[in-house]
Amino acid sequence: MTNKVQIPWQDRPEGCKDVMWRFEENPVIGRYHIPTSNSIFNSAVVPFEGGYAGVFRCDNKAVQMNIFAGFSKDGIDWDINHEPIEFVAGNTEMIESEYKYDPRVTWIEDRYWITWCNGYHGPTIGIAYTFDFKTFHQCENAFLPFNRNGVLFPEKIDGKYAMLSRPSDNGHTPFGDIYISYSPDMKYWGEHRCVMKVTPFEQSAWQCTKIGAGSVPILTDEGWLMFYHGVITTCSGFRYSMGSAILDKNDPTKVLYRSQPYILAPATPYELTGDVPNVVFPCAALVDKEEDKVAVYYGAADTVVGLAFGKLSEVIAWTKENSL
Repeated sequence: MTNKVQIPWQDRPEGCKDVMWRFEENPVIGRYHIPTSNSIFNSAVVPFEGGYAGVFRCDNKAVQMNIFAGFSKDGIDWDINHEPIEFVAGNTEMIESEYKYDPRVTWIEDRYWITWCNGYHGPTIGIAYTFDFKTFHQCENAFLPFNRNGVLFPEKIDGKYAMLSRPSDNGHTPFGDIYISYSPDMKYWGEHRCVMKVTPFEQSAWQCTKIGAGSVPILTDEGWLMFYHGVITTCSGFRYSMGSAILDKNDPTKVLYRSQPYILAPATPYELTGDVPNVVFPCAALVDKEEDKVAVYYGAADTVVGLAFGKLSEVIAWTKENSL
């Protein structure tokens, strides 16, 4: 795949008691980072060739939603292409798309796989692969509309590809649980099973309206660590926060631990104010197990990209200690 590179990092600020903390120079990517953009958010990052590559949601000034490739030496300073990704046919000739947004990226076996919310008579899960982040091969959509938040596991489970998703509707969905589906070939998907449901309001209100998978799950000794988003419906609309869960490493339908409190919620000006206020939406996590570090990229207020840090062991312990 790639040689190990240093992940973005900043030590915990003095006096901070939180299990995760924000990068002091957030937002790491501003809304006008490329000439055409109205906003850049909900984007994915992976190690690549001694640095990093990413796929970024860049809504233009007509608010057309598309995804763009970008590169960085350190994961903080980014060179994002000024034109959206042009796909070629992969395992299908049908690469029609009305919009693309909220990508995730992971390395599996011999290539990088990209998933995103793809517009095909409503939102569904688009899939593509690349070897170099220059040529992208689009594959069959995974599911019928309507679906969002397609997140692949970084390795096969029991010999099959596995993907988390959230069945939804065609609008600003006021419901949603996390499901898992399996595929033998990244073309045909089935064995759909429920993984996590929303919580009762009185038990954990921040995640009582809908939930969705966030970053690509991280395999640890305790199981698959997953950062996810949860939503509460407030007087001023939806409020998106970030939680953490640990799934069984052999059977990810089994939730071993799930955070009752959120791990990160809208609090700073760039999270509270923007095109869609009150949003923290994780889409990527970089991990260095040797140095016990994790860095999470998240969309803030549907406008910019933020970065948060934590000690991997502390995040796991916190998730277990604060589990539902």
